This record gives sequence, C-alpha cells and structure tokens, in this order.
Amino acid sequence: MTTADATVFTRTDAEVGCFSLRPVDPLTDAELLHTWVTHPKAAFYLLQDATLPDVEREFMDIAASPHHDAFLGRHNGEPAFLMERYDPRHVELAGLYPHADGDIGMHFLCAPTQEAVHGFTRAVLTTVMAMLFSDPGTHRVVVEPDVRNTAVHALNEAVGFRAETTLTKPEKEALLSFCTREQFQAATGVTPA
Repeated sequence: MTTADATVFTRTDAEVGCFSLRPVDPLTDAELLHTWVTHPKAAFYLLQDATLPDVEREFMDIAASPHHDAFLGRHNGEPAFLMERYDPRHVELAGLYPHADGDIGMHFLCAPTQEAVHGFTRAVLTTVMAMLFSDPGTHRVVVEPDVRNTAVHALNEAVGFRAETTLTKPEKEALLSFCTREQFQAATGVTPA
C-alpha cells in the first residue's frame, strides 16, 4: 500500500461532504504543499518564502520526528487541507505552558481555492478535531495561533476552544487555547468514534 492509499481517518459532513486524511508523503506531496504554504492566504503558516526543497525538508523532518506528524486531507477525494499533529511537550510549546497528560497540539491549513464552499473551513476543523479525539488518549487539544489571526480564533471558538493566555514565541505572539473532548462535543454535537 502506498502513502496515498493509507487513509487513517474519514468523516462525512452532512452539509459539505466526505473528508479523509492520510499521512503526508514528503517527496510526492511537497510540490502540492509548496503551492499551499506559500500562497498569500497562508501567511500565518509561516512558510511564505519557502522554496520547494525547503518544503520537502520541512515535511521530511516532521516525518522523521517521533513527536510530530503531518496529514494530507481530502474532500470528496481531492486534496484540500493539511493537518499537523504534535506532542506539545516536545514540539512548538515545550516548556511554555503547564502540559497535562493527554494534551495534543495541532495546526491546520485549507488549500487556496477560487470557489468558496460555505461552511468548508469549519467542517475541516471539525474533522481534524474528530480525528484527534478518536484517539482515547487525547483529552485536550492545544493550539497556539498568531494573536492577529482573528479568523482562526473565531473558528476555534466555534468548535469548543477557549483562549487561555498569550505566549511570546520566537516567530509570533500566540494565543494559547485549549479544547477538551467535552467542549468539542458540546460545541459541535460530534462524538468522536
């Protein structure tokens, strides 16, 4: 089985359609991901000036890490979003907040598109959260978006995140936010499998 066939999670959204995730293949996916992460709409992903080799290297490093992984998300079979999952004890937030057992960190990015689909980004985030909470060991999802990224703050709140504090990181001022399994279920009505 190739990475492209290795679907690890699927979810159907009644309004938007079928979503699935598979591990990123750093070499075969790098060209596509490069177009996504360098697009002007991806400014908060912090890879605006990355070259194709930079993107390959970034995702090869993620694939090699025992504390970080990346997934290519598809919508109705077509590549549509990127999700990274990380252990905040070791990646991104190491030493920056009081870590609790069952914490998992996450980043996501929707692919640039010419045709907006109403509710799409929220459906992607709901799918990402459902995948993270499908692991019974995950008790709380931790995110640290740029404080200026008000659009993602609203989306995060819509799926159950609560802002805790701001953190100064080398690359940004971040809004540290948490979402428990119970907060996610209350906000979305989705019960992870």
